[in-house]
Amino acid sequence: MATLKDIQRKIVAVKKTQKITKAMNMVAASKLRGAQEKMEAFRPYADKFAEVLASLSERIAADEEHAPALLVPREEVKTIDLILMTSDRGLCGSFNTNLIVKAEKFLKEKADQGVETRIICMGRKGRDYCRRRKYNIKDQHIGIVGARFGFNVAVNVGSGVIDGFLDGQTDEVYMVSSEFVSMARQVPTIKQLVPIVGVEKVEEAEKTEDVGYIPEHICEPSVEELMAEMLPKQVYVQIYRGLLETSTSEHAARMAAMDNATTNCKDMITSLSLVYNKARQAAITAELMDIVGGAEALKG
Repeated sequence: MATLKDIQRKIVAVKKTQKITKAMNMVAASKLRGAQEKMEAFRPYADKFAEVLASLSERIAADEEHAPALLVPREEVKTIDLILMTSDRGLCGSFNTNLIVKAEKFLKEKADQGVETRIICMGRKGRDYCRRRKYNIKDQHIGIVGARFGFNVAVNVGSGVIDGFLDGQTDEVYMVSSEFVSMARQVPTIKQLVPIVGVEKVEEAEKTEDVGYIPEHICEPSVEELMAEMLPKQVYVQIYRGLLETSTSEHAARMAAMDNATTNCKDMITSLSLVYNKARQAAITAELMDIVGGAEALKG
C-alpha cells in the first residue's frame, strides 16, 4: 500500500498537470477564435471562385483540343502526388491520427492499382509518420499549420505541384486536409487538385437539377486567357482553404482534448483524495490500537 507521502506527492503532481492543461485549453481557445474568423471569411470567396471557374470551364468543355492543360485528365495515371496536412504539435486527441488513416487508405488503394505515390508533407506529425513508414516523401513544409501563414504559402506549394503536372512528373495531385464542421466535429477529407474537375461538377449538377441557374459571365479579353490565369489560382485557393480549415480544426481538437484532460485531472484528484483519507484513517487506527494494546499490557 502506498504511503501518505506518496499519495500526497501524486495529488500535487496531478494538480500541477491540471493547471498546465487548463492553460493550454485557454491558449487553444484564443487561437481558435482568430483562425475561425479567417476561415469563415475565406469560405465565401473560395466557393464563388470555384463557381465562376466552373461556369467558364463549361464554355470551353466542347473544344478539347484547345482546353487548358490543367483541365485535361491523363489517359493513364502512373504517378500521384498527395499533399498531407497535419499539425506540428501533438496533444490534440485523434486529430492527426484521423488524417493519417485517411491518407493511408487512399495510398493503399492506389498501390493496389499499381500507381506510384509521392507525399508532400505539410506538418511535422505527418512527416515523422511517413518517415517511419518509409513512404516516398517528395517535399516537406514544417511550421505552417497551426501558425500564422499567408497566401504565399499556398502559392509556393501550388506552383510546385502545377509545374510537376505540366512537366509530366505527376499525373494527378490530391490533398488530404481536415474540414471544420463544428467544435466537436472535424472531418478528414480528400480532394483532387490537379487536373481540376470543375466541368464535371457543373454537368452533374445540371443532370440532377441541383442548381437552377448557372451565371453567364462577360469575359474580357477572352475565356481562354482568363482560364490561363484563373486555373492556377484555383489550385492556390484550394490549398489555402485546406490550410485554414486544418488549422482551425487543430485548435478545436486541442481545445477539446485539453478540456477532457482537465476534467480527468479533477476526477483523479478526487479519487486520490479518497485514497489519502482512507490511508490516514488506517494509520490513525493502527496508532490507537498500539496505544490501547500498550495500556492493557501495563495493567496486566
